[in-house]
Amino acid sequence: MIKDVLQDARERMSKTVEALQSDLRGIRTGRASPALLEGVKVDYYGTPTGLNQLAGVTAPEPRLLVIRPWDRTTIAAIEKAILKSDLGLNPSNDGQVIRLVIPQLTEERRRSLNKQVAKRVEEARVSVRNIRRDAIEMLRDLEKEKVISEDDEEDGGKKVQELTDDYVKQINEVGKAKEADILEG
Repeated sequence: MIKDVLQDARERMSKTVEALQSDLRGIRTGRASPALLEGVKVDYYGTPTGLNQLAGVTAPEPRLLVIRPWDRTTIAAIEKAILKSDLGLNPSNDGQVIRLVIPQLTEERRRSLNKQVAKRVEEARVSVRNIRRDAIEMLRDLEKEKVISEDDEEDGGKKVQELTDDYVKQINEVGKAKEADILEG
């Protein structure tokens, strides 16, 4: 029973770290990366659709993204979606492709991006702590139902705490790496 609780907590915490990594890929660092546009949703005939489903995105140069829509009639909708996103990029098109020039980051913008990273890292930490709380409550419930002993519950609680500490450490490392990437970019 304790192994099941720990396995569930481990899986949920792992998904939290993966979600954070995916989320942070969308924060620009001064270098062009197609991952920058992963979160952009385009209003495609009334349906919010991921940009990567409507167009091919490439980075032919370190500071340039080229978006090549499969259907040219979506160019205006794609531009509108990019402008509405909080990426701070201005698209330009020639009727065939959309070009996004990634400007050099200013010191002020770097600080702002680092604050966004810190906020998202803290949200991930809170999520992991909530998972810890849920796991400890499950262990307490099992102990109350006499499925496990008090000692087992205490040992399980310690293992859950160790798991939590490990995942919080991973989250902090992901955040520090992204902050360093922003400062370097």
